[in-house]
Amino acid sequence: MRPKTTAKSPSTTTLLNDPSFNKGTAFTEEEREELGLTGLLPAHVDTLETQISRVHTHLEAKGTDLERYIYLMGLCDRNETLFYAVLMQDPARFVPIVYDPTIAQACLDYGQIFRRPRGMYLTKHMKGRLKEVLSNWPTRDIRFICITSGGRILGLGDIGANGAPIPIGKLQLYTACAGVPPNALLPIHMDIGTTNRDLRDNPLYPGLHEDVASSDEIDALMDEFMQAANEVFPGICIHFEDWKGTDALRLFHRYKDDYLIFNDDIQGTASVTISGLTTALQIKGEALKDQRILFAGAGSAGIGISEMIAEAMQGEGLSESEAQEAITLFDVNGLLTSTRDDLNTYQQPFAKDLKDTKDLEAAVKAVKPTILIGVSTVGGLFTEGVVGEMAKHCDRPIIFPLSNPTENAECTPKDAYTWTDGKALVACGVQFPDVEVNGQEFHPGQANNFYIFPALGLAAYATKATKIDSEMFIAAARGCAGQVSDSARDKGMLFPPQKDMLATELRIAVAVARNIFDRGLAGVEEPDDVGALIQSHVFEPVYQSNKD
Repeated sequence: MRPKTTAKSPSTTTLLNDPSFNKGTAFTEEEREELGLTGLLPAHVDTLETQISRVHTHLEAKGTDLERYIYLMGLCDRNETLFYAVLMQDPARFVPIVYDPTIAQACLDYGQIFRRPRGMYLTKHMKGRLKEVLSNWPTRDIRFICITSGGRILGLGDIGANGAPIPIGKLQLYTACAGVPPNALLPIHMDIGTTNRDLRDNPLYPGLHEDVASSDEIDALMDEFMQAANEVFPGICIHFEDWKGTDALRLFHRYKDDYLIFNDDIQGTASVTISGLTTALQIKGEALKDQRILFAGAGSAGIGISEMIAEAMQGEGLSESEAQEAITLFDVNGLLTSTRDDLNTYQQPFAKDLKDTKDLEAAVKAVKPTILIGVSTVGGLFTEGVVGEMAKHCDRPIIFPLSNPTENAECTPKDAYTWTDGKALVACGVQFPDVEVNGQEFHPGQANNFYIFPALGLAAYATKATKIDSEMFIAAARGCAGQVSDSARDKGMLFPPQKDMLATELRIAVAVARNIFDRGLAGVEEPDDVGALIQSHVFEPVYQSNKD
């Protein structure tokens, strides 16, 4: 049963333009008479299934995924139920269209493809009146806000207001992958300016044509935003997405203890990485605490994954210092060593007493990692020499080139499998095709955050969680890894298949909800059947009677 919406039915004159209520050609004859729609629609009454079939016909006529993206966003603007019915019917097909990798091109072309506003658009010039502006949103029962500055988008860098599709797409995945009701979601772009001069000089750029605010100005602005959002939308969870690395880490640590927040780039990426590592280590019959891990990339994603892996290692018995010692990072200036004076507060715990080097192959030789993780956005960084050096000291190296879009991947699965004679365990940030090496077919995993954040969102929504922390993300990781079958592992798969995404995410949500209840962090009483609680909050894309 679809959860009831709290909004009131719109007037007849606006009904066909309201995506939450519009059924298009599926309005029954009785509804058309009652609502004053007679004569405004073609005579035949379609079923939802017929409308879905028509959408597929339209999509097949499009020449590119960007054209399909534009069509689907228009559909969402017209008929939300039909939009989600299409997506939820086949998420493996449609997630790559409405999100990564197609959304990268949508962001680059945002000024050209902009049709109508979605969500809210705040700016640094609204400081002092953010509560008033947020109050312009027509409903108050909002449970999740996804907010971005556009400061670091999918390897594209600072694209400012052109990053507005990111929170829109992220929240659409909450619904498409885990059934979080869409009327509880609000995407926001916080326009703090942009360092991208080309955008500022482009007359079609839709954001502020101004340089980016200072860190102090951003902090003051976001302090006001956090307070205002919690006053206007009580119980709100703030999902930070694609902020510049230094801003992301600073704001995350600034608010994580006082507000209900999470940062998907930091925590979601870390969680899905741990999920893949869990499966890979189960294949190897080894424990996480016994691994040596080298990161290529030491920004917000690299630090976030490192911190959560260190916490998971402590859960297996290591001390904090022992866990940090097992993790080494490498960035654009080379290994993070104790002699460097350019490390920030979050990088310093992982600095090592090693010889400085800017050569990744030399770093692999020195560290001898069993796990190599790429979050550098440097395409091709994992060369044959790097992977070969790793294979010298590790029979089954775990190699995760996680950067996206595709051209930014540190290596391809084909390279990793070929250079290790098929022994590597591989997951990437985007989906690559199957690979055959030495007569064996491999299906490389996609370490995509959409396995994690929608399920965690559903768990938090259903339990009214009072806090979101790393333990919940680790629970989500384990809930995800536990769904990979032995036959899938034999093909190199480290994540569950995407075709049954909703069922997969509901099981992950149950694992997270149990963690929330076990730790006393729920705002509702624990039921006898946690699975039933989760299921009762799942949005179903079906038309409601106008009398509901």
